[in-house]
Amino acid sequence: MNILYDERVDGALPTTNKNALIQALLEQMPDLEILHSQEELKPYECDGLSAYRTTPMLVVLPREIEQVEKLLKICHQQHVPVVPRGAGTGLSGGALPLEKGVLLVMARFNKILEIDPAGRFARVQPGVRNLAISQAAAPYGLYYAPDPSSQIACSIGGNVAENAGGVHCLKYGLTVHNLLKVEMLTVDGERLTLGCDALDSPGFDLLALFTGSEGMLGVITEVTVKLLPKPQSAKVLLAAFDSVEKAGRAVGDIIAAGIIPGGLEMMDNLAIRAAEDFIHAGYPVDAEAILLCELDGVEADVDDDCERVRQVLEQAGATEVRQAKDEAERVRFWAGRKNAFPAVGRLSPDYYCMDGTIPRRELPGVLRAITELSAEYNLRVANVFHAGDGNMHPLILFDANTPGELDRAEALGGKILELCVKVGGSITGEHGVGREKINQMCAQFSSDELTLFHAVKAAFDPSGLLNPGKNIPTLHRCAEFGAMHVHMGQLPFPELERF
Repeated sequence: MNILYDERVDGALPTTNKNALIQALLEQMPDLEILHSQEELKPYECDGLSAYRTTPMLVVLPREIEQVEKLLKICHQQHVPVVPRGAGTGLSGGALPLEKGVLLVMARFNKILEIDPAGRFARVQPGVRNLAISQAAAPYGLYYAPDPSSQIACSIGGNVAENAGGVHCLKYGLTVHNLLKVEMLTVDGERLTLGCDALDSPGFDLLALFTGSEGMLGVITEVTVKLLPKPQSAKVLLAAFDSVEKAGRAVGDIIAAGIIPGGLEMMDNLAIRAAEDFIHAGYPVDAEAILLCELDGVEADVDDDCERVRQVLEQAGATEVRQAKDEAERVRFWAGRKNAFPAVGRLSPDYYCMDGTIPRRELPGVLRAITELSAEYNLRVANVFHAGDGNMHPLILFDANTPGELDRAEALGGKILELCVKVGGSITGEHGVGREKINQMCAQFSSDELTLFHAVKAAFDPSGLLNPGKNIPTLHRCAEFGAMHVHMGQLPFPELERF
């Protein structure tokens, strides 16, 4: 079983006097809300990866940045680890708390501070919902491009921490491509600004380094995002295929034709049926796979691209190509895809959502291999993914009440991630590593690369107190996982190895 909670993390931490810590916090911040009873702490014991739970020592819910600053200083002085948390919608255990640590909830920082239509940017606090940014920018004909399926609930701070994507990231990029600036606090409460209001800033690109760091380098207090003009026209084609391999090849054919869709998504038959039963989007339930291809831009260009894509899809073996006849049908097509996760959840008591990325050319072979692995582990897999950029989300269906099924689901998920690495891809595309994929990090990176990652962590957080045990595995763990050999037992940055 791929253990997500490593007891060695908490076990290596010094014992903290909980009451003394509460007293120290309240002495400096009498208005700080602190949760410490078991009943209050239970709702915070996991993020969206709910199969793994740990009850934190304390949960704090600050309302002012000064409170966060003082909290970090006190925890740093007392050597108490801090795990930042946003909306809690993450799917990799990135916000999993520690029994001997403080869970810092930033959800109350939910104000949109500024919308600048001329500069095409928005300044927001980290607890602002992804979708709320586009809603606030809509009166100016602008929107925020990255749109995770959880955009109605997920917060922008979490998006930055995990470098979230979405169905339109093929054309418009991930979170990192849509940021101008991040305000943050270091582990000891120092304020830093990464990036600037201009399109580029001098020096090392620390903004890109920080994006996707999963709360290990600092705590986000403010984010400045780019806003884009709403496209004049957006049209969607739905193509049905009698095999997932044909659909996978069609993805590469569209890109090879020089067309970059606004979104290019794929679903297999299991996901199609689930979404259709749930949303009634008008999907062909007898198809083995469908592609949703959205073209956006100027009306004339979109019409030309739609015709070109139709031809490519038909040549690739599509059994049906249908264009949304109006805006309402376009929205329904996307509603089916964006609700695929909850729809699949109706098919089984539990499912395990994976997140790996592969080169587009490898789609047919990898999908075939996933089918074979599904049969080998005797677990159904629904495939839903951002086909245009190769970001797959296989959903492994299982029943946690059946002995051994969770173990098999984890083992199957690990094999899928290792398959992604084998064909030249990555173990994550947008969900992050957290605790879930920490073993597979050993398969993707060498000991020298992991040593460099630890050096970056040590530069920002030399005491290793920010979200310890996440994202970057120790070399000891990788040696135990069997992915690398530790030469003569020598390990760099021993102060971080306890995590």
